[in-house]
Amino acid sequence: MAKTTGAAPKLARALAIVLGTWELNNGRSATEQIPVRLRAWDGSEAGPHDAPLIEFTSRRALRRILWAPGQLGLSRAYVAGEINAHGDIFAAFAALSSAGKFAEPGPFSPLTPRELWTLVTTGVRLGALGPNPAPPPEEARVEKHGRRHSKKRDAAAISHHYDVGNDFYRLVLGPSLVYSCAVWSDAEAGLDAAQEAKLDLACRKLGLTPGMRVLDVGCGWGSFALHAAGRFGVNVVGITLSIEQAELARKRVAEAGLTELVDIRVQDYRDMTDGPYDAISSIGMSEHVGREQLGRYVAQLHGLLRPGGRLLNHAISWNAGPTEDDPDSFIPRYVFPDGEMLSLGELVVALEGGGFEVLDVEALRRHYALTLRAWVKNLEEQWDDAVRLTSDGRARIWRLYMAASALGFEGGLTGVNQVLLQKAGGEEPPLRLREWTAG
Repeated sequence: MAKTTGAAPKLARALAIVLGTWELNNGRSATEQIPVRLRAWDGSEAGPHDAPLIEFTSRRALRRILWAPGQLGLSRAYVAGEINAHGDIFAAFAALSSAGKFAEPGPFSPLTPRELWTLVTTGVRLGALGPNPAPPPEEARVEKHGRRHSKKRDAAAISHHYDVGNDFYRLVLGPSLVYSCAVWSDAEAGLDAAQEAKLDLACRKLGLTPGMRVLDVGCGWGSFALHAAGRFGVNVVGITLSIEQAELARKRVAEAGLTELVDIRVQDYRDMTDGPYDAISSIGMSEHVGREQLGRYVAQLHGLLRPGGRLLNHAISWNAGPTEDDPDSFIPRYVFPDGEMLSLGELVVALEGGGFEVLDVEALRRHYALTLRAWVKNLEEQWDDAVRLTSDGRARIWRLYMAASALGFEGGLTGVNQVLLQKAGGEEPPLRLREWTAG
C-alpha cells in the first residue's frame, strides 16, 4: 500500500505552484489543488485517487523544476526518465494541460515572489536543491547554427527532428512512411488506407496527368513522389533537408522501378531554380518556414510554377488566437526547433498576396487526431524496439508530443488545412470541386 505521508504532499504543493493552480488559504490543501495523483520517490502518494498517476522517481526532477519552473523543467524531467506517466498517456496529459497555466496558450507567466519563495522552500525541505542538471542530450541546440531561419540553421533544425533513424520512423508511421495527416473515411479505416487516401486526394486536387512535371517540397521519405509517379505517371522532383530521408527515399524509388520518373534531392526550397513545374505539393513543410520567411516562400513557389499551375499547401494551423512563441516550451526544445504555426488566415493572406488564387480550403483537424492516436498506438506497442532504435529519451519525446498534439487537434487548439491554389494564366479550373477530386 502506498504511503500517505512523506514527500508526496510537499511535492503536490510544488506542482500546484508550477501549474498555476496553487492558492494560499483557500481552505483546500495542495493535494486537492492538483489534477493528478502524485507518487514520490519514497513511495508516498498524494492527490485525487481516481486521477491519472504521475510518478516522480527522483529528487532531480524537482531540482530541474526549481531551475526552470514551468513546461521546460517538467519536460526535461520527463525526457530524462525522472517523471513517469503511468497508464493512459492521453488521460495524464489531458489532466495536466487543462490546469492553470497549462490551459493558457503562449509563454508561461513568471512566478510571483511568494510563489517562487514557497517553491524554493519546498525544494529545501525535500532535499532537492543543487546545481542545475544538464539537459537531456535530446534537447535541441540549433541556435549555434546562426540566425533563425537561415539556411544553415533550418538544415540543423530539420536534422534534429528527422535524422533520428529511418527504422524508428518506420515503426511509428507504419509501412506508408507518411508523416502528415491521413484522410480517414471513418475511424476504423486503418492508418495505411487513410494515408493512401490522403496521397490520392492530393494528386487529384493537383490535377495530375501523365507527363506533368511536379515539385514535392519537403518530400520526406518519398511517399507522395512514389504515389504520384506510380499511379499518375508524372515526373517528380522531391526535395528535403534531411540526408537520412533522402537516402531512404532514393532506395524506395529504385525498388519501385521509378528512377526515370522521380529525382530526390537534398536541397533548400530557396535554392530551386529549375522551374517551371506544372504542379507543386507542399505537405507538412510550411510549418518549418517561419513568419519572416513566409513571403519569400510564397514568391519562390509562385516563381517555380507555370501559368495556370496548381499548388497544394497542406499545413497545421494555430486556432487559439494571437500568441507569442515560447522558445522554452516542450515543442521547440525537443520536437520542432524553430517551427512556427500560423493561423489559416495568415497563411491565406500571404498566399493571395503572392499572386495565388485560392480554389479550395479543406479542414482536416479531426483526421489528424485519428492519425496521431494511431502513431501513438504503434509506438507504445513496439516500445522496446523504439528505445533500441533511438534512446529512451527520444521515445519519450515522441510519445508525449504525439499524444499532446492529438489532444490539441481534438480540442480545436490546432487545425490542419489543405489549401489548393492556382497561378494566374492557363486553363480555368472546373466549376465544381468534385469534378477534380472524384475518385
